[in-house]
Amino acid sequence: MTDQPHQVGGGRNMFGDFAPKLAELTDDVLFADVWNRPELPARDRSLITVAVLTAGGNTEQLGFHLGRAIENGVTREELIEAITHVTLYAGWPKGMAAMGVAKRHFTESK
Repeated sequence: MTDQPHQVGGGRNMFGDFAPKLAELTDDVLFADVWNRPELPARDRSLITVAVLTAGGNTEQLGFHLGRAIENGVTREELIEAITHVTLYAGWPKGMAAMGVAKRHFTESK
């Protein structure tokens, strides 16, 4: 799986001067290490991340990860289907909120 895009975090850009340790862990552990492990393609990691964020109701990070998923080869239709699927297991309010984020993201990205 070495032909997948190299994943890079933005923790230092967001919080480097305010929360340097969190920024370091985000960039060096989460993205530089975990996201780039060859055992699971970035495409699959993106689908999992979108599903988990949806299930947890964590929509604030969802827009970023929808964009990352597209970069990693997940289609818009697959993301909509993943959110729809998760809605039936995680709860209607969480799914509807996530789909609202997706709709805004995909509408503004055109």
